[in-house]
Amino acid sequence: MRREGRVKIKRILTFFDEVREEGGHAVEPPLRKAAAVAIVVNPFAGRYEPDLTPLVHGSESIGREICAIAVGLLAPDTPQSYGKAAIVGLNGEQEHGVAMLTTLFGNVMRDAAGGGKAWISSVTKRAAPGASIDVPLAHKDALYVRSHYDGMTLTLQDAPLPDEIAVICAYATRGRPHHRVGGLAASEIQGMDGLR
Repeated sequence: MRREGRVKIKRILTFFDEVREEGGHAVEPPLRKAAAVAIVVNPFAGRYEPDLTPLVHGSESIGREICAIAVGLLAPDTPQSYGKAAIVGLNGEQEHGVAMLTTLFGNVMRDAAGGGKAWISSVTKRAAPGASIDVPLAHKDALYVRSHYDGMTLTLQDAPLPDEIAVICAYATRGRPHHRVGGLAASEIQGMDGLR
């Protein structure tokens, strides 16, 4: 186990999903999704702490490690979309998870994806071990690309314990299979503002 400031990684979990067929039709190329989860010690479990800076700062090196793992699972493909999430054990606060997913963590996610201009979708919650979470996904360069609105559902069978936080990054190699509800196409991205 290594220390990240005041935040220690206890375990790393990985998830991989490859969709080859949807609705009776082949998916070409296959949609590949990967997520990596760091289970970390929550240094503020069981007490109120007004300054959550150690979690914010600790998230950078934690993010660097798990983002590299998740992107590596997609190789040789590269990510087109991403999302982030956190589940806080019951002795912590939801805000502890939010602190782990700020801009420092987001910038590491962008770097691992080879760049990205769009705001990164996220979700946080408190839960007991065995909880599921739907990690939202959106295009890394333009939030308005509707074909890439998706998600990845993860179930952590024995985490987080009451004094832990599960910090999650997720990536996908393409948009939803057979999307056909319009919106800005990925081929039309201007890449100026993270929206279009």
